[in-house]
Amino acid sequence: MIGYLNLLLRLAIWFLLTADLSLANIAIGVAIALLLPRGSTSPGALRDWLHALWETLVALPQAYLEAVEIMLRPHNQEAVTMERVKPGRTPGLIFLDIFLITFTPKTIVLKYHEHGWYEVHRVERRRNS
Repeated sequence: MIGYLNLLLRLAIWFLLTADLSLANIAIGVAIALLLPRGSTSPGALRDWLHALWETLVALPQAYLEAVEIMLRPHNQEAVTMERVKPGRTPGLIFLDIFLITFTPKTIVLKYHEHGWYEVHRVERRRNS
């Protein structure tokens, strides 16, 4: 099951990069996804993948709400914070975490630190003092 999720993630990335759903591009994407090396998986990885897929579904409406909020109310405050990577994350899940953080309009991952941290830039509303 994890192998299928990794394959789907690789294909999704391929289609996002190429923006081409032709039969030839699908065949090339499948070939590349199958030829890329695979990492080791842990027993809890399936649960982590399912949780990440749920977070992806939740991020879609959140991204639209944040975009509308930025248009309606100015966001003048910026902050850079460090967020801890969840323990035991595979490289694919780390990529998906970075993608989800960057997908929403108010946040972007500036850097992934190999010691288990994301450096995240946030745009926030200025609080009235």
